[in-house]
Amino acid sequence: MLTIALSGCIHRQFVSEPYPRWGEEKIINQPGDIEPVILRTFVPADPAKAQACVLLIHGMNEHIGRYSEVARYFSQNFIVAGFDYYAHGLSNPILQQADLALMSGMDTQEISDAYLAQTLLHNLDLLRHDLDLALRRLIVFCDEQGKSGRPVFIVSHSLGALIAASYLVRHRNDGMLIKRVQGAVFLAPAFAVSSPPGWRGWLANPLIQLSFHAETHFLNPQNEALPLLLFNQLLSLITVPVLDGLFEIFSWPGLRTFLTPIAPEWVKDYLTDSEVEKARLRADNWIVRRSLLRFVKGIEAEIVHFRRQMNLFPLPYFLIYSERDPITPASGNEDFVHATLKQHPDNKVLAIPNLPYHQHLFLKEPVRTGLLRKIEEWINRRCCSPE
Repeated sequence: MLTIALSGCIHRQFVSEPYPRWGEEKIINQPGDIEPVILRTFVPADPAKAQACVLLIHGMNEHIGRYSEVARYFSQNFIVAGFDYYAHGLSNPILQQADLALMSGMDTQEISDAYLAQTLLHNLDLLRHDLDLALRRLIVFCDEQGKSGRPVFIVSHSLGALIAASYLVRHRNDGMLIKRVQGAVFLAPAFAVSSPPGWRGWLANPLIQLSFHAETHFLNPQNEALPLLLFNQLLSLITVPVLDGLFEIFSWPGLRTFLTPIAPEWVKDYLTDSEVEKARLRADNWIVRRSLLRFVKGIEAEIVHFRRQMNLFPLPYFLIYSERDPITPASGNEDFVHATLKQHPDNKVLAIPNLPYHQHLFLKEPVRTGLLRKIEEWINRRCCSPE
């Protein structure tokens, strides 16, 4: 706790270059003071020949500006779009204000408080709302590009994959939407809580697993024997309210200044094997470096809720994950595969053995381009195969 407190005190973050834009911008205004959702789009040289449309969804605390090379790759044959969901990138009011200042010629801007946009996030509802806006706007945009009715595919990473998967489960009875969205690609999806490696794990994992176990069993029996059922319910009835209360208190004004943790150093070691990408990550201050504890606890609850209904996932998918990824452990992916793999013949799983890295689209070559081609091939197979 002392380490967390001291790290919160000394954290300062600045940006000196405008946000890394790509493509054309489509502004989706929202009511009140809510920041608009900006849909970024790339189209092939001849948009009418594009067989499908692809929506990119980024991960936790990053932004879609990082995905310009990925978008350009897919835009050779597809209409491509991406967006920043709530509290991230230009959907974060502090980051947007800093970008406007830099664009107007002002000097370096401090963005240390960008994490405060997470204050309203008790769950992923606001992020799913932005996904809904972006997805429906992309469908309209695709229909304007010379041919209507193209299939739409979602390519999502980490927390973005959890947002997409839970959104699609919620909308599984929306016939028009499910008919249009023909598949999802999940890259290292957040279907399980993190498992820090090494000595950090010895300290943190028991508490992480206790919280996750209690949240899983909270008011939700698991068909256990009666003695175990009673134990789990008693444990969860004590643990969940206590931890929820503590995380809420730690997120209050004043306390959150000292108790909001900065992204742990160990995470950086497990994002990519590319030294070029590591340098980009270190220099990219548009990434939010702190996570409000209320938001972190809300994500845990969202993972638990999704796991209870993952068997209802309605679409074909291509799942890619690393078997040794500690950020989103393989166990969550394995459970998802067990519950859904046989539900559609086009479901595909690529579990990369002995790989500990989390950001597959930012790995070293030739692995990175090889994975992009596999995703493209899967989308093409879905585009052309009869239902």
